[in-house]
Amino acid sequence: MVNKLEGILEDLRDHGIRVTEARRLMLEYLMTSHEHPSAEKIYQDLMDVYPQISLATVYNNLNLFLKEGLVTEIKIKNDQTRYYDFMGHEHINIVCENCGKIADFEGEPLPDISDLVRDQTGYQLQKQELLVYGFCPECQ
Repeated sequence: MVNKLEGILEDLRDHGIRVTEARRLMLEYLMTSHEHPSAEKIYQDLMDVYPQISLATVYNNLNLFLKEGLVTEIKIKNDQTRYYDFMGHEHINIVCENCGKIADFEGEPLPDISDLVRDQTGYQLQKQELLVYGFCPECQ
């Protein structure tokens, strides 16, 4: 994980982005999290190790990570609730329609539909995301 983190930090530097302690800690947190945390959860969890972090810093860094393609934003419950997911591995997010719990499904990679989309619509895809809904074992 350390080598992967250092590679990401080097990429940020190559893009002219300053690597701050808050950014390093947030990336490490997101890379090791088995959850899909909200900005507020990230803030609360990092307060113990980095008391000078602010909620605004967390949001600003998450927006930077989104722009750099390091995380995705998962919007559920009428787009009011946002969770963040580190893009370190191929997976599909599945959301419980009852409790909102999010899990990773690591099956076959999604097929590349770029050519089909371009042929049918003329659009050139930049990215594709799939969010699947169901009921978790606790809510079934």
